[in-house]
Amino acid sequence: MILFIAAGFIIAKLKGFKLKPALKTPYLYPLFILELLYIFVQLSFILGNRTLLDYSRYLQIAFIAVMLPPIIKYSINLPAIIAAAGVAIGSFLNNLVMNANNGLMPVFPTLSKLTGYYTDGVVEEVNDGKHIMGGQDIKLPFLSDYIDIGWTIYSPGDVLIHGFVTVIIYYYIKKVNEAGQIAK
Repeated sequence: MILFIAAGFIIAKLKGFKLKPALKTPYLYPLFILELLYIFVQLSFILGNRTLLDYSRYLQIAFIAVMLPPIIKYSINLPAIIAAAGVAIGSFLNNLVMNANNGLMPVFPTLSKLTGYYTDGVVEEVNDGKHIMGGQDIKLPFLSDYIDIGWTIYSPGDVLIHGFVTVIIYYYIKKVNEAGQIAK
């Protein structure tokens, strides 16, 4: 998720917005705290502790929930609706590939093999009932988990889902900057 958080900040900076005013408000700090928890879960997974993996789905819901206060406070309604459509489309794509593969999401690790996030047999070892190793017999592999960043592996649907955070952060920074200009 850190890449999607960073993308929101980078896009805002590239568009000429100041980041400091947004960081002076309390609305992004719950997101930062969740990200620290998520990093802890990822590191524990890399180190072989699989028990926290069960809780990662709650973190995903929490990531969306902590974005609600800035959406409400700064009336980021239209971008939130568009980003929510991305979540819906991403969820649909993930469900599509899973339904085509007996309810399991195929995983194609590459970079994660080098970082230690993925080791041979880890998908079978975790046996979360949601993932299966990718292979030649996989249907819709282009929708599977293959976007490997070294500490997690995304599907195109996951990118759309997590893109929600990028969109909201960008528009939040934009609105905070605009509010600061009005106050001057």
